Amino acid sequence: MDDKDTVLSIQGLRVDFHGAAGILHAVRGVSFDVKRGQTLCLVGESGCGKSMTSLALMGLLPKQAQRHVERYTFQGTDMRAAGKGQINALRGNKMAMIFQEPMTALNPAYTIGDQLMEHYILHRKASPAQARERAVELLEKVGIASAGRRLNQYPHQLSGGLRQRVMIAMALMCGPELLIADEPSTALDVTIQAQILRLLADLQAELGIAMILITHDLGIVARIADRVAIMYAGEIVEEGDAVQLFKEPHHPYTQGLMRCIPIPGRTAPGGKLGTIPGVVPSLVGPLQGCAFRERCSYAQTACAEAIPLRGHSGGQRWRCIHETLEVTA
Repeated sequence: MDDKDTVLSIQGLRVDFHGAAGILHAVRGVSFDVKRGQTLCLVGESGCGKSMTSLALMGLLPKQAQRHVERYTFQGTDMRAAGKGQINALRGNKMAMIFQEPMTALNPAYTIGDQLMEHYILHRKASPAQARERAVELLEKVGIASAGRRLNQYPHQLSGGLRQRVMIAMALMCGPELLIADEPSTALDVTIQAQILRLLADLQAELGIAMILITHDLGIVARIADRVAIMYAGEIVEEGDAVQLFKEPHHPYTQGLMRCIPIPGRTAPGGKLGTIPGVVPSLVGPLQGCAFRERCSYAQTACAEAIPLRGHSGGQRWRCIHETLEVTA
């Protein structure tokens, strides 16, 4: 793909919170690109900065958060220089987000139809009749039967799976170029999870949109990702092509995550899975070196210093100084 196919490019993203105990470095120097029709999965355990990264991209950070970024472009537009009006015109229109819990993301005081139609009328200057027609079309596209009747219902009258489908339809109302899905299947049972993920994959293939999928489930990543970015303690420690990363993970944290999942045909029923010892370090105060070093069996004195980004011609990049983990081009 050429550069013109890059929908979003971000470099050096940092998100800080100032508190009584010091500065909490929630996101530390995150950089990645997302191309048209591509799915990038942000992966990591809870608290690693995945959701905060997505909120920073959408301009939805809490008031007490401070965002710093070296470069941030969306479809060639410099988002650092964009005014509030320009950002509002893009958000919900060309940039859309599916939030983690649809019951809290949907307003219980308004019908499904009102919430679907509102921003379509705002961004597209459409009439209520046109917005209603578009809402019915999208609800049918995401697999909701009797779509016209559903428009008059309230969120509490729908099941969790239907609410999540409504959230997907809402995100697609204006035909976005970028879709951010923040753990869209976490609150659902396994059967509905599979349906939602298949729906997202089908819609992306049909519409050709770029997608950032946030998850901690490597099983989901294996099924849907084109590229994967592994996050730990607020930074990306490894990033690359999904197939290559699963085949040959380089960072010790990525390797630890891989050992924690069962492998069909290799993991015996009832057998023990791998674990990662220790806990995630505090992100409050000055941070230097590899944040994973206290949990890493390869740790050495040099791990307390700045860790350079390494990689090879295959496009895989990682932050680790352990020589045996590097693959030569």
